[in-house]
Amino acid sequence: MNKIKILVVEDDAPVRSLITMTLKANDYAFVTAAGGEEAVQEAASHNPDIVLLDLGLPDIDGVEVIGRIRSWSNMPIIVISARSEDTDKIRALDAGADDYLTKPFSVDELLARLRVTQRRLALLASAGAGGESVYVNGQLRIDYAAGCVTLGGEELHLTPIEYKLLCLMASNTGKVLTHTYITQRVWGSSWENDIASLRVFMATLRRKLESGPDAPQYIQTHVGVGYRMLRVE
Repeated sequence: MNKIKILVVEDDAPVRSLITMTLKANDYAFVTAAGGEEAVQEAASHNPDIVLLDLGLPDIDGVEVIGRIRSWSNMPIIVISARSEDTDKIRALDAGADDYLTKPFSVDELLARLRVTQRRLALLASAGAGGESVYVNGQLRIDYAAGCVTLGGEELHLTPIEYKLLCLMASNTGKVLTHTYITQRVWGSSWENDIASLRVFMATLRRKLESGPDAPQYIQTHVGVGYRMLRVE
């Protein structure tokens, strides 16, 4: 079986060494880049399975790297950054990042994120194999076989995690899903960073789904508990 190939984009040599040693010890293949321009070139030439990307690069910002890769590829991009503000996370996610891990991070959490991303890739590859192929709720339509979501006939551009969140909510329409349940299903764990990431991802998903923040039509927040997909008549 071919090894999963990871592109590690990190200009801090000790951090880059920690990541690559961890990958090697866990039987991943990897290539590295210390800058944004090099990262785009390595992504194009090696076509990695997953990208681990620092945002604070010496030449161009990591968010620009995400945008440039997204112009031609949907390869999963996991941001690993010291920037912990929600605004930084939202910029990266809006640009097309699939996950966001805040420094300092544990090796165990990094490996868990990689495993979840691998499982998500496998699920997406086998999507549409049996079961209901289309979900319809009001103007919202999810075509599982095509991996496509439309709202009022217009296609929504969702990141893989936003898509998985929406599918999880849709499959439990009418039920309140707790933060712990959602993070365990999407990230495979319920670490503090996962709960924070859930809040950010849900905010970006709802901006794409709802007509306004004060008039939720599809996803209802239960403060301190979780979220519920409403049935729209």
